[in-house]
Amino acid sequence: MLKKADFQAKRILTVQAEYGHCYVLKLVNDNLKFICDAKAINQISCHLVFAVFIIGEITITTALLKKLNSLGVSVFLLNYNLSVKAAMLSESEGNYLLRSKQYNNNDSLNIAKNLVAKKIDSQESVLKKVRKKYPKNVFEKAHQQLITAKDNQQLLGIEGNVSKNYFQTLFVKIGWFRRAPQTKEDIPNLLLDIGYTYLFNYCDALLRLFGFDTYKGYYHQVFFQRKSLTCDVMEPMRPLIDYQLVKSFNLKQIKETDFIFKNGHFDFKDGFKGSKYYSSIFFESISEKKEEIYNFVLQFYRYCMDNKKYQFPEFKV
Repeated sequence: MLKKADFQAKRILTVQAEYGHCYVLKLVNDNLKFICDAKAINQISCHLVFAVFIIGEITITTALLKKLNSLGVSVFLLNYNLSVKAAMLSESEGNYLLRSKQYNNNDSLNIAKNLVAKKIDSQESVLKKVRKKYPKNVFEKAHQQLITAKDNQQLLGIEGNVSKNYFQTLFVKIGWFRRAPQTKEDIPNLLLDIGYTYLFNYCDALLRLFGFDTYKGYYHQVFFQRKSLTCDVMEPMRPLIDYQLVKSFNLKQIKETDFIFKNGHFDFKDGFKGSKYYSSIFFESISEKKEEIYNFVLQFYRYCMDNKKYQFPEFKV
């Protein structure tokens, strides 16, 4: 299991390949070396890396992959549109005790309630942080309803009602219509999908390092090929991405001229250059909160192992 002292020194590494060039990632004296057209561009010690996100077409040596795997470094392969196509995830598969508790947990509904409650708290925290006037009664009522909720369907209704009010209030000045995952029907939804994707992969890498089976969730039910537990754990953290989006709009970092609408959805006008610029915005926000994210997963691990000794974790945006 990754210790906090080791994690604090580690970084999220993004490697991006542009069209028309030959890129190689190789191992040189315990360093990850980035090479473009036979010329060394940069390098970093493998011991300082937590996860590597590779965007585009790059050649990777087997020696480097073996080294990263031995150090517990996860590698994600993304297309230029930032969708994940493959991954090499390091994990503690031998943590049988944790997985046994995970599979035979009789406290699933309570865990699901806590996840929704913490997400609602994070959403309200963001609204306060940006000094927005919001319907406080909606949040207060939601917490009361969570106490008596009998199943996940009721939880979905409670969360959905809060989120509707939350998004409309938070994004009122950026042309918000609705949350439409993956459809990219407007610029905010396109950017939220990017931020959520990175956050999802980051949480998944951490959970697997602790030994969780990320396909077995509590709030998100088991579904073919869906990492339900990762979807669960990232819920209280989603407002981190929402806040960054609002912040970037206010700082004029997001320009409508950088995007184009075609084939029924928005995309980056400059393709790779656009995705590179906007992905860096969300990577920075996640990096700034990496310790808080780690602490949440650590406390969640402890809670799952012994919910009488440890309290359910909180995440502060």
